[in-house]
Parts: sequence; structure tokens; C-alpha cells
Amino acid sequence: MAKKIPLLTPAAGQVIGLKKVDDQVFSSGMMGQGFGLEPSSGQVVAPVAGEVAMVAEAKHAIGFTTSDGLEVLVHMGINTVEMKGAPFEIEVKAGDKVVAGQAIATMDLTKVKEAGYATTIVTLVTNAQDVLEGLDIEEKTVEAGTPVATAYLKKATKKSGKLDYDALASTIIENVGGKENVNGLIHCITRLRFYLKDESKAHDAVLQDTPGVIDIMHAAGQYQVVIGNEVTNVYDAVLKQMPELDDAPAATPVQNDGKNPVSRAFNNLIGFITGSMSPVIGVIAASGIIKGMLALLTLPQLGSLLSPTSTLYLSVSAMADSAFFFLPILVGYAAAKRIGGDPIVAATIGGVLTYPQIITWGKSFKSMFTIFGFHFQFLNYTYSIFPMILAAWLAKKLGDWLKKVLPSYLQMIFNPMITVLVVSTITLVITGPIIQGFANGLAVLINDLVHASGWLGGLVIGAFYQVLVIQVLVIFGLHWGVVPLVAQQIAGTHEFALNAIISSTMVSQGAAVLAVAIKSHKKDTKSLGIAAAISAFCGVTEPAIYGINLRYRKVFISGLAGSGVGGLITGLMHGSMYGFTGSLIGFSSFFNPAHPTQLTSFYAFLLSSLTAIIVSFVLTWVWGYNDQMAMGKKVEKKQRPGTK
Repeated sequence: MAKKIPLLTPAAGQVIGLKKVDDQVFSSGMMGQGFGLEPSSGQVVAPVAGEVAMVAEAKHAIGFTTSDGLEVLVHMGINTVEMKGAPFEIEVKAGDKVVAGQAIATMDLTKVKEAGYATTIVTLVTNAQDVLEGLDIEEKTVEAGTPVATAYLKKATKKSGKLDYDALASTIIENVGGKENVNGLIHCITRLRFYLKDESKAHDAVLQDTPGVIDIMHAAGQYQVVIGNEVTNVYDAVLKQMPELDDAPAATPVQNDGKNPVSRAFNNLIGFITGSMSPVIGVIAASGIIKGMLALLTLPQLGSLLSPTSTLYLSVSAMADSAFFFLPILVGYAAAKRIGGDPIVAATIGGVLTYPQIITWGKSFKSMFTIFGFHFQFLNYTYSIFPMILAAWLAKKLGDWLKKVLPSYLQMIFNPMITVLVVSTITLVITGPIIQGFANGLAVLINDLVHASGWLGGLVIGAFYQVLVIQVLVIFGLHWGVVPLVAQQIAGTHEFALNAIISSTMVSQGAAVLAVAIKSHKKDTKSLGIAAAISAFCGVTEPAIYGINLRYRKVFISGLAGSGVGGLITGLMHGSMYGFTGSLIGFSSFFNPAHPTQLTSFYAFLLSSLTAIIVSFVLTWVWGYNDQMAMGKKVEKKQRPGTK
């Protein structure tokens, strides 16, 4: 049943249908659905509760946005914009919260009539096409603030294969506690990540049962709404209703929430890393696929379709390399936005790290200076992540301090000048070499351990990686925080053997949910299963795992069995990855750009993926699922150790 929203009369008078309004723009419905009113009094009230979105410069119109996503316009008089505000007195301003029936303006009816304009007040739902199923009105004589119209909201369900993003966004905003409860919002590949003032005001159960929402998670000081592949569209719809979030800092550190200080600081750190990396993951993944495709096209086995020295190859290679080469700039910009710093200053510091002369010196480890026999050297920071994340934080702290101590007339030039000089120097001389050396050493260590463990490591990691992610990493909010570590390791060693094994876990969970989709006769399960399988084969397993597999535990176990076998094969063949994107869509990541003719990793990918699909699919089909099984509840989030 559609949700009903009452609309009140903005003044006393006679309600008329929109088609009776003596203005073609309004009467044709071009501006939206609504009603007209011939006022008998000049006192104007709010037709709905919500936030004042706009007050026209000529004072003749006031717009509101409700918590349900309705955009309501009260237009006082016809063509009264020409009167330049003379007959109106406005009692609210943009950003004010109002209740339905609250006085918002007065309209001098006599002045309007004497000027030759109609006094008709028009009330419109301007985004009716997006959010309304219908609108009923009653034509009668009323007092101001009388309910005379009922708006029927669209449900957040799929239509023509697509979600009603605006309606879903309205439902999410309402059930995270309303706009006033939201401090910040970011998103990753599958989740809206809210920073709420009070998480107790959110309604987990309502959101979990909302079509289009896969699950709700609490981690890293964030209230996470798992959407799946449609997350970007839903995020845009939320920003449409809460535009103030677009320019606000992307996150708010966890304040004194009653948890121990170590836990709170840890959450803030993970949240900072998450927010710094999530905006750039898409371009990194896409760039990795392009690089793999280029390597594929140069294979002699395919007739060397593209020469590595050709103009076309070098041009496309530049497109693929740019995201990695200038990664410090991208990460610096995103990190600064995340913590409310100056993105341009942070990007400039990233530009220092990727400046051609610095890169040239870094590649040859040119000495800067020597103190007490200790040589300070330049390093190459292209493809680096963590030095820039720390630099963005330092720039924020220094910039805030300079705002306090510098006179206002010196701020514009000297604040960024000092920040760039100081933070760039600290990064090049101290923090950069320490962090980069540690990160690269860790990358080499992990790769060596995975290679050395062979088939046994592949079997264990393949079989239990998803369990580790769900039972440990998610609990501590680390599941997304490992992404920059993966990216750093690929940047440092140009390969990542662990990711090759992880790739088979994505494929196997996709195959398991695909078996459910094909076998099931339940319409909702079938449609969700197919979408989740496609998502998993494209490298995003959350819709499959949280939407179906974990709710039918045998399906999840079937997927683990397939990924265990796939990991065993990968480890046995010493397969590795040279790009960021895994699963079936990431096949090109298994071509070694430096040695395109070495196909061992690609063959390992083909064999392990095929085996994982067969084992997971067959096991799910014969043992893991049937329509008589009861779907379990959505997975409850385990409490983080050390919290109440």
C-alpha cells in the first residue's frame, strides 16, 4: 500500500483543481501536480512539514523539501514576480525547519489586485513524476491549514528493471533518523556509509525489509546501508534531497561514543583510510583492466594485434597509467575532502610527489643531504597511497593552526604557501621514506609467503577468506580498509598473489547464488539471485553473500567449497595478479604487462575459476538449496570486542 502524505491549504479560501488555474504553465501540469486556491485571506502557511529549500528573490514563491522526498512549491499569485516582492512579507528563510500549518508569509491581496494580477495561490509537488503514484484533492471552501489533498508515494520497488531511486532515497533518509541526524555520507562499491549523530534513531528492521536494501551494517563509526550495484544512483538520489552533504566534509570522526579511546581512534583511522580511497577505487579498477587488455592484445599467440611501440598502444597505455601515476594527487584530494581540509592544497602536495624531476631523482635514489652519516634520499612516489594520506592529514592540521595565528589579510596566500612547503618537506624527508619502505616491505613479504605456501596456502585462504572477511574484518570495520593495502602492494611489487586466490572466492560465491537463481521458482529470489551473480562475477560479492548466500547457510558453504578448490589450483600453479580487479571481469588482470607471453597466471585463473564455478554450482544445486528451505534472517552484526 502506497504511503499517504497530506497536503494542507496554504491559506483560507476556495480550493480549485489545477486545470482551473488561469495560467497554462500551471494548469498543464508542466510544473508538477497540485492544486490552486483563490484566497480570502493573505496569511500563508506551510502545506507540509519539512525544510525550506528556497525563497524566491521576488518573495512570491517558497519551496519545501519533506523527509519523504517531496519537493513542494507554494507560488503566491500569477505573474507576481513582476511586483518584485512589494506585496509579500516572508517569515522564513532557506534552511529553516517548518511544521505543517506554520505561518510562512503574508500576501497583501489588495496590492496584488490593484496591480492587475490574479491572487491565486498554487501548491505543487514539483517532483511528482519521480515520487508520486497519484494525488487526490477536494475542491471546497476551507480555512488555512486544512488537509485537502493526499499525495500517494511511489514504493521503492523495481520498475522496468530499475529501482525508483528517489523513493528509495527518501525511505533511507527517513529511517536513518531524518536529515537532521546525518553528519556526513560517503559511498563505496556497494554501500551508503552514513555518519549519524545518533545511530539509535535509525530503524534497522525497516531498512532491512525495504526493497532495494540488501542489509544494514555497523562498522568503523559508520551506519552502512548495503545497496549493491545501484549504490551510485541511490547515493546521487540522496544528495539530490540533501544537497548540503555534497560540499560538506565527507565524514565526521567518531566522537566520545562511550567506547574506549583506542577503539574510537582505530575507527577514525579506518574511516579516514576508507574515505580517502573509496572515491578513486573505480578508476584504479578500470585502469587495471585496460592495462590487462593491452597486454592481451600484444600476445604473439593472438597474432600480436597491437605493437607495444605503436602510437595507439602508447596512447591507451597513458590513459591506463595516469590513475596510478598520479595516484597521490587523487588520494590527496579525496582525503582532504574526507576530513574537511583544502582539497586543492592536498592535491598540490600530491603534485609535488609526482613532479617529473622528483620522480627522476627518486628512481636513482638521489641523495638530498647527509646528517650524522645518515643519507636522506629521494624516492619515487608514483603509485603510492599511504604517504599521501598522512600528508593530507598533516596539511589539514597545519592549515587549521595557521587560520588561528595568521591575520586574515595574509590567509589567502601564506596559509597554502606555508602548508605546501612544510608538509611537502616533511613527506619527502621523513614520513614518505618511512611509510613507503614499510608498505613495500609488507607487499614483498605477503607475496613471498603466499608463493611459498603453494597449494596448501591456496586451499586454506580460498576456503576461509570469506569467513575471515565476514567474521573478523567486518566486525572491526577493516573489510574496506584492506583495499588501499592491496592497491599499495600491486603498486610496489606490480603483482599480488593473494588477490589471485581471493578472485576465486568471488567467482565461487557468484556461482553458488547463480545456482539458487536458476533452481528457485520464487520470483524475488530468482531476480535477486541473477543480479547478485552478475555482481559477483564483476567482482562485488556483497549482494550475493548478504542477500542470499548467508541466509541459506548451505549455499554459502557450497561457495566456500568451490573457492577452496579454486584457491588450491591457484596456489599449486603459483598464479598471481597484476591488476586490481578480480573475478571473471578481471581476467585481464592475470596477464603480466611486463612479460605478456608468460601465461601461467592466466591459465591458473581459467582453471581455478572454472573449477570453482562447477564445484559451487553443483554442490548448491544438489545440497545447498531448494525452495522448501526457510530463508534465514539477515545476518546480525556481531559486536566489536570491547564495546557494549
